[in-house]
Amino acid sequence: MSEKTRIEEFEVTGEKLIETVKQIVRGGNIRRVTIKSEKGESLIEFPLTLGVAGALILPQLAAVGAIAALVTKCSIVVEKIVEVDES
Repeated sequence: MSEKTRIEEFEVTGEKLIETVKQIVRGGNIRRVTIKSEKGESLIEFPLTLGVAGALILPQLAAVGAIAALVTKCSIVVEKIVEVDES
């Protein structure tokens, strides 16, 4: 098996931003999370390593919380690791 990266994008409101990011991280196999403004500008981007613990992501969540207070709508771009069966 090999690994490929799949990109998913979610539109959310500022009030749902932190909870959505937490759910995405809990889902696992995430390589990178980028939060973009309504205009498509990158506001914050952070890599996630496999097996990241909740305490290790707290500084990023604090930054996400600050962004959530400033934006009404944004998008979350998620790079996921997907295993591909090459047989």
